[in-house]
Amino acid sequence: MTKLNSEQDFLTLIDKYFPSENGHVTLGRGDDCSILKTGKDLCISKDLFLEDVHFRRSYFSPADIGYKSLAVNISDIAAMGGQPCGFALGLIVPPTLESEFWEPFFASMSALAEQHGIILAGGDLSGGQYLGISVTVWGESAGGRFLSRGNAEPGDVLFLHGPAGMARTGLLSLEENATYALKNYPQSTQAHLRPPMRVAAGIKLAESPDVKGLMDLSDGLARDLPRFLGNCEGNVGAEISLPEELLHEEILRYAESKSISAAEHAFQGGEDYALFGAASADGFAELAEYIPGLHKIGTITADNRITLNGREYTAGGFDHFSG
Repeated sequence: MTKLNSEQDFLTLIDKYFPSENGHVTLGRGDDCSILKTGKDLCISKDLFLEDVHFRRSYFSPADIGYKSLAVNISDIAAMGGQPCGFALGLIVPPTLESEFWEPFFASMSALAEQHGIILAGGDLSGGQYLGISVTVWGESAGGRFLSRGNAEPGDVLFLHGPAGMARTGLLSLEENATYALKNYPQSTQAHLRPPMRVAAGIKLAESPDVKGLMDLSDGLARDLPRFLGNCEGNVGAEISLPEELLHEEILRYAESKSISAAEHAFQGGEDYALFGAASADGFAELAEYIPGLHKIGTITADNRITLNGREYTAGGFDHFSG
C-alpha cells in the first residue's frame, strides 16, 4: 500500500471506498460544503470515538474501529425510527500511526455505509497526538414520524430490541485479558466490538401508533432509564424484570465468575446499542409479533422509584465525567 504522507493521500484513499454523490448529496466532497437534497425533515446526531476513551487498539482491529465509529451514529438514527442518509467524517491522525491501518478502517466503514445506503458527504482531517474519529450523521423519517425519548405513562410496557449486558461483558473481559475474552466470551466481545444495527426495527417501531417513545441503549439501563423517564410527564418510575432466562449464557457465566448479580451487571450495561422504548400495554403483544426480537422488560409506574427484580435500585450508571 502507498504510504499516506499528505492530506491528499487520505482523500484519494477515501474516494476509493466512498462515492461522492448519490442524489441525496448533489454536490459531494471536494468543495467548501456539500449540498443535500431532501424533501423531508432530517434528524441529525454527532458522536466522538476516541482512542483510549472509547476503544483501545490493543484489542480493536482497524476494521473494528472503522465499523464501530460509524455504527454508534447509525444507532442514534435507528432510535429515532429514521432511515440514515449521509454522514460527515472528521479524523485526528497521530503521526506514529502506520499507513496500513487505514485500508481496513475505510473498507469496514464503507461496507457498513453501503449496507444502509449512507453516503459520506464530507469532513475534515487533522494531525493530533491520539487517534480520534468524529462522525455527524443524519437521516429522514421512514415510518411516518420520528420517535423521541419518554412520552410514556403508568401502565405502559417497557421493552428492548436487543440484549442488555452483552457489550459490558465483552468490554470488561477484554480489558482483563483480551486473548481469554475472545476465546471464552466470543458473542459478548463481538457485541462490544461490532454491535449490530437495528434500523429496520426502529422504522417498524415508528410505524406503530402503540409505541410511545424510543432511544438507543448506549450507556446502560441504569443510566438511560432515568433519562427516558425524565422525558415522561409527572414523577413516573419503572419496575424492571431481568430474569436469568432473559440473559445470555455468557452474561450468567461472567457474573458467576465474579460473584456478582447477573441482573445488576446487565442493568448497568453500556454500549449495547439495543433499542429501548415504551408502548401501550394493549398493543404490545401484537407489536412483539410484528417485530421479532422485541421483548418486555418492565412497566411504567406512577411513582418515581426504579425497581430491578422486585428490589429498589438507586445506584448510578455509566457517566463519562464521573470519577
